[in-house]
Amino acid sequence: MTNAIDTDTLGRLGLTGTTNARPKDRLGQEEFLELMVTQLRNQDPFKPMESGDFLGQIAQFGTVSGIGDVQKSLAELAQAFRGAQTLQAASLVDREVRVAAREAWLPPDGRLRASVDVPAGVTNVAVEIYDLYGQKLATLPVDEEGGIEWDGTLPGGKRAEPGFYEVRAIGDVGNESYELEVLVAGRVESVSTGGIGGVSLTVTGLGVVDLASVRSIA
Repeated sequence: MTNAIDTDTLGRLGLTGTTNARPKDRLGQEEFLELMVTQLRNQDPFKPMESGDFLGQIAQFGTVSGIGDVQKSLAELAQAFRGAQTLQAASLVDREVRVAAREAWLPPDGRLRASVDVPAGVTNVAVEIYDLYGQKLATLPVDEEGGIEWDGTLPGGKRAEPGFYEVRAIGDVGNESYELEVLVAGRVESVSTGGIGGVSLTVTGLGVVDLASVRSIA
């Protein structure tokens, strides 16, 4: 037994050669359901569609529609997040931030500033300053909050030239010594947006850094 296919329905769905056909790459939910009903009406009664196949088609359509909704929601959320990041970053101009780094800037008439992330149980913490040739220039104690300042004073009373210097922090755990993370301080000069990394800061002595890499704000 064979039923005639409802050509009017196929025409409304853009599946015939009529002039009012819909674009072939677009099929809305209403049209999809109408096509499903037409398929059920015209199936061979001796070979009906399995219920699993029918539910599978509905689930497939629902998944595609759901993915589109999720993508739209994520895009809106990302845009709102970038806007919030931009406002937050703009408020940091002229403020001091600290970023994990191995090198710090000694200004001509200022001090090199940094701090040490001291985990619980670590003792005898000290900071060592090296030039870029690997020569140790000074050993500095840290304050109660793990901070250090170096005015460039060298053994013998001379002052080091302005520039970049390596900062290493050492601490003891039991009988072993370990290198600790150093957070270098710098003043935020400007903020930029729109790059691959989102919001970035230009920091004195540190260059361009991602907003997400900022560990503390003074």
